[in-house]
Amino acid sequence: MARLAYSLVVLALLPWALLHLLWRARRQPEYLRHWGERFGIYGGGIQDPAPPTLWLHAVSVGETRAAQPLVAALRQHYPGHRILFTHMTPTGRATSEDLFGADIERIYLPYDTPWAMRRFLRHYRPQFGLIMETELWPNLIAACGDAGIPLWLVNARLSERSARRYAAFPALTRAALQGLAAVGAQTDDDAARLRALGAQNVSVTGNVKFDIAAPQEQLLLGAEFRTGYGGRPAWLAASTREGEEALILDAWRRLGTKDALLVLVPRHPQRFDEVTRLATERGFVVQRRSGNAAIAAATGVLIGDSMGEMFAFYASVDVAFIGGSLLDFGSQNLIEAAACGTPIVIGRSTRNFAEAARAAIDCGAALQIDSADELVAQVNVLLADAERRRSIGAAGLAFAERHRGATARTLKLISPATN
Repeated sequence: MARLAYSLVVLALLPWALLHLLWRARRQPEYLRHWGERFGIYGGGIQDPAPPTLWLHAVSVGETRAAQPLVAALRQHYPGHRILFTHMTPTGRATSEDLFGADIERIYLPYDTPWAMRRFLRHYRPQFGLIMETELWPNLIAACGDAGIPLWLVNARLSERSARRYAAFPALTRAALQGLAAVGAQTDDDAARLRALGAQNVSVTGNVKFDIAAPQEQLLLGAEFRTGYGGRPAWLAASTREGEEALILDAWRRLGTKDALLVLVPRHPQRFDEVTRLATERGFVVQRRSGNAAIAAATGVLIGDSMGEMFAFYASVDVAFIGGSLLDFGSQNLIEAAACGTPIVIGRSTRNFAEAARAAIDCGAALQIDSADELVAQVNVLLADAERRRSIGAAGLAFAERHRGATARTLKLISPATN
């Protein structure tokens, strides 16, 4: 009965979902494409795939990037299979194109109606499915159970806030979690929260993001960026969220080191123009990465308006601030910065990566601040102290190395049912 009520709510919300796509398309026209996939409608009828299909669901950019080591391991262990990615956002889809090219197939996951999920599974007939992080779709899970398709929740994380939301629908959440073959959680806290909601067969496998190695071509690109800065000190505000850029720019204008370059990379591509305008309005000389021009001596802010180059940006700077942590967004991923040996500064809002942030701070790989002014003050101190930067960067490298191995543990989790 809980799932029936849920399905009726999903059905009632479909007109709103279409309006939402149109609204989002004002900034990202890509939202107007592939609408049929969102309802489980595909060209060419039901296909008979050969070779067999392995399916991963990664809702957006972060989950897609996190899947890199898992995709590499699946290719090695299942060389005769093809890989299908499902996404919910155009940026997630574009990220998978940048990372994996034509080697995989990618589509949007349908809205969670019983009939759309059944059509999706009949069309692609995956041998098994992996849902990255935390995406619980009750009708999808039930359809996989009916079709005999094992489905795992892997690299799973669940904040206290998200756990409270799921707990508001106990019967629906419990049934969905118990429909999974097993769960591989990132941390003990994540595992405890998932078990409290009804999940069974929960293991702590760690965070596969620690297994992402900085690609050599990205490090070389970062060195090119660094050369282009003309010997100036540089710091990065990475994956910033709405409202944070204005605070950072205002503080940097008042308190910043005069000759240093701020590299500002918004989390969402649709905000590149907006953030460029914010910096220009504050009197900064602004350039954009997409201009592919030498950085002028007068330039105060470089907007990183490119996709798939975050490792290069981390490798190019002296200090990196992790966005989404200055305001209450829960933080973005700090692991890539640590893996590059870049000193990290992070705000107080870290619930999305609570254990990783806590461990990085405890081992000296990251420094925590409370405000934009404190951020700029800390950046100024670090830009003036090369030895301290080296110490923090070395701690970051050691921190990243200690936490590797989640991919192998995840493969071990799924292997009994897939061999």
